[in-house]
Amino acid sequence: MNPVWLMRMSQWARNPPSAKRVKLVFGIIAIAAVIWGIEWLGYWPEWAKAERIPRKF
Repeated sequence: MNPVWLMRMSQWARNPPSAKRVKLVFGIIAIAAVIWGIEWLGYWPEWAKAERIPRKF
């Protein structure tokens, strides 16, 4: 494991994120999961879907 990540983890253990930040992160994850679920079920509108652009060499 990279020593930089060990230092970052130790700092995070000493100074954990606030409850507000944890709620924000979980909220963003929940929104992404809802959007993914709507798209997986087929209810996402066609105009909002991304199209793959073929590469031209």
